[in-house]
Amino acid sequence: MFELLQMLAIGFVVGMTGALVPGPMLFVTIDTSLKRGWKAGPEIFAGHAILEFLVCILIIYGITAVSDNTVMAISILGGATLVVFGILTIKNAKGAASSMHQHDKATSKPVLAGIVTSASNPYFWLWWLAAGSALILQGLEIGLIAAVMFMIGHWLADLGYFTVVSTSFSKGKKLMSPKVYERVLLSCGLFLVLFGSWFIIGT
Repeated sequence: MFELLQMLAIGFVVGMTGALVPGPMLFVTIDTSLKRGWKAGPEIFAGHAILEFLVCILIIYGITAVSDNTVMAISILGGATLVVFGILTIKNAKGAASSMHQHDKATSKPVLAGIVTSASNPYFWLWWLAAGSALILQGLEIGLIAAVMFMIGHWLADLGYFTVVSTSFSKGKKLMSPKVYERVLLSCGLFLVLFGSWFIIGT
């Protein structure tokens, strides 16, 4: 029992340390919550969790080894996707002043946004192929339930953090002027462009 609680705690701590690091998913959550409200956080998390569940299945079946060429491809394709995502965010932000209280079609599918921002983030894949897979395999040495407890802890951290973020920004929107609102969205888009470019240049 103690080992299961220990894996739950490890999953939560690891998940929280990862969630607290600014990344594409965070900035898309901010962007989407300003347009759709607090539910953006849980919905984007759902997409993120779906992808992580599939990755865990691959780890359990031993598919964790990848070549250097594969890592390079992940960095280039993922980085390029984030750059495009960022450019679209910047483009949409310019019309934010006239659509502050309208839903944006680009964020009408936040679950899909959670999948896309996770799948296109090279750091996501590199972390799961290294640290993530090691922790899952450590749990499996105890038993399948231990690995499941690790993932539950991990997801509780992600869900809690991104729900807090989306709730905070959705409420804060009421205090924002259209200009400030636009600048927040521009900052999110710029981050995605820079983050994606950094991965492409670094390959």
